[in-house]
Amino acid sequence: MEDAAAQESIGDRVERAIERRVDTVGEIDRGEQEKPRSLRRNVIWLAITAVSLYLVFPSLVETFASWRQITQFQPLALLLMFALQVGVCACLWDLQRVALKGATWRPVIAAQLASNALSNIAPGGGPIGAALQYRIFVAAGLRRNTVASSLTAVNLLVLATVLGLPVLAIPTVLTVPVNRNLLDAAGAAVAAFTVIAVFGALMLRYDAPLRWVGTAVQAVRNRLRRHSQPLTGLAQRLLHDRDQINTVLEARWKRALALTVGRWILDFMTLQVALAAVGSHPRPALALMAFCGAKALGNIPITPGGLGFVEAGMTALLALAGVSAADAVVATFAYRLFSYWLPLPFGLLGMWLAPRPARTT
Repeated sequence: MEDAAAQESIGDRVERAIERRVDTVGEIDRGEQEKPRSLRRNVIWLAITAVSLYLVFPSLVETFASWRQITQFQPLALLLMFALQVGVCACLWDLQRVALKGATWRPVIAAQLASNALSNIAPGGGPIGAALQYRIFVAAGLRRNTVASSLTAVNLLVLATVLGLPVLAIPTVLTVPVNRNLLDAAGAAVAAFTVIAVFGALMLRYDAPLRWVGTAVQAVRNRLRRHSQPLTGLAQRLLHDRDQINTVLEARWKRALALTVGRWILDFMTLQVALAAVGSHPRPALALMAFCGAKALGNIPITPGGLGFVEAGMTALLALAGVSAADAVVATFAYRLFSYWLPLPFGLLGMWLAPRPARTT
């Protein structure tokens, strides 16, 4: 019974995390309410973070202990990982510009760099980061309603893509033989993400496929979580969210979809480069599952940016994918170095670039 309760609690947390991620306006409101002077709230979040880090501390230490082995990477591999993560950011920047309809590059870049850094260092930082991003856009002169609806559309599109990654990519990459070099891995990734792009286009343009997906996911969820409150109306909710995306993107939906898919291709290839650098070439489907599992853990607001949980999850999942334990630890550290740690100091650049709100007299 205790195990069932614990399992249900984890399920509740995952579902609540997903609900919050798609409720951008709610996230902004929660971030605006979480002022630094709220000592009680900060203490609670710090306590949760401390306990969570304690639980994954051994895995975190093991991952950080591999930092010296990064010096054995070829400079070209390190440069390529850095370039791929710059590409990830560029896709997000252009995606937000598409949604915001005419926003200049400076506030978009500033908002993403600053909010990403804050979300990844502050306990419970998701709402705080969302509120900061919102304030930067408003200070740049964009209308509040436009900002809220645009950020909602972007978050919905990005989250829907990452949630659909494992299901949509596996049929493609399972038919691809084990990659023996980085070029093979890139080919498998492009094939998998092409399937995702085609399926995403169908979801954005037609009701029937999306309604079927919602009904199927709802049935599976209710079967797996029989002791929890039944989920209802998921198909209608997905259609409503899809309509929100189309209302914001209008004729630019193809470009937005390409940028969203491209963002995940580049992020996944960062992990593939790290694996290739340590001489490991797992089957693309299994590497993709490890990648998706780690991203899912990062979306659960237990520690800032999923710190500790992502490292533990990715290392374990890569080991299940056939990567040796030592190589999994080094590849995970290299990937997180470029995707999590390196962007943090650029948050200061984002704050410096951010426009200042006009003073009222």
